[in-house]
Amino acid sequence: MLTRVPHLRPAPRLRVLAVPAALCLALTGCTAAGGGASEVDGDVDQAFLDQVDASLATVESEVLSTGPNGEEPASAEDAELTDEQVAEVEALGASAAIAMHYAGDDWSTSQIKGLQDEFARLGIEVVSVTDADFDPAQQVADIENAMTRSPDVIVSLPTDPVATAGAYRAAADAGAKLVFMDNVPDGFVAGEDYVSAVSADNFGNGVISAHLLARSLGGEGAIGVVYHEADFFVTQQRYDGFTQTIEEDYPDIEIVAEQGIAGPDFASDAQTAAGAMLSQNPDLDGMWAVWDVPAEGVLAATRASGRTDLKLATQDLGLNVGIALAKDETAVGLGAQRPYEQGVTEARLAALALLGEETPAYVALPSLGVTHDNVLEAWETVYAEDAPTDLVDSYTD
Repeated sequence: MLTRVPHLRPAPRLRVLAVPAALCLALTGCTAAGGGASEVDGDVDQAFLDQVDASLATVESEVLSTGPNGEEPASAEDAELTDEQVAEVEALGASAAIAMHYAGDDWSTSQIKGLQDEFARLGIEVVSVTDADFDPAQQVADIENAMTRSPDVIVSLPTDPVATAGAYRAAADAGAKLVFMDNVPDGFVAGEDYVSAVSADNFGNGVISAHLLARSLGGEGAIGVVYHEADFFVTQQRYDGFTQTIEEDYPDIEIVAEQGIAGPDFASDAQTAAGAMLSQNPDLDGMWAVWDVPAEGVLAATRASGRTDLKLATQDLGLNVGIALAKDETAVGLGAQRPYEQGVTEARLAALALLGEETPAYVALPSLGVTHDNVLEAWETVYAEDAPTDLVDSYTD
């Protein structure tokens, strides 16, 4: 068995929630005919499928995660501004910098677009957008360079909570309002050192992916896990949500192999890890990848090994994984974030802080289950735009 480093953070408390029937209807269709990836393996009792669908129906409408420091999640609605507040912000003539941990995927692109669109509506000029490519030293340099333009706001996702803390501290001391995506620098306190942190329900996304994979496997089988080998709150929550759900709800599914990847070439690293798992465990039935870019590597490994019958679940609706879902090939489902809406929410929190308004320490948006059946509609929800032609053209009934 491939080994894993110990858990870096405890799993959040799980709450049982109610969810709209729409998700149940979309996911109930996962038993597609025709031998696709979403077809359930084996002769599965309908009662089992109904139980899984009921479990899925508890996840989507609210948030299962708590914040980086154990905060209870607030709603994105708590960040909305009145017309009068928008006018006040516009009159400030404020500016903002966006310092990304990585900007080379669909999630980052959409988050930046949400920020830029909402900052434009609020009359806040974006003076800098940077991509650290998962390099903490580069991100420190990006923040320092951005501060030469004296932005009133910095929105950022720290690549490393310790290595980048000094740069964020200096920016805050210089008067910049800090709003974070997902991760928070070490030792920072909401309301004192930064405005708010905004995240998806990453624990909930891990739970969704576990249920979808288990459903496709008929509740039994051997699986492999490709996780993020880093002290990164978001990806740890996904791992915890997935593994806890498999271990507690599906005792006949065994995680027989795990491998961490540290990047920066996550797709290539995941392909190597998945290839090793398949070589060492030729009877592997399924696999989980921590987000869509590593999932692309897993897809490449399954094609190279001829194991296109393997079931794959992940998080984040990237284009390539979306196409695999649309084609009903290997990918069976994922838990999606709402990056455009996250970006809009971050911009609004920054604006409220500029007005001196109190803001919640942690805002989280609910997870979204995505399968073959609802992938086109889910794209519109996730990215606030029509599904791309490549995705639409890939869809098979």
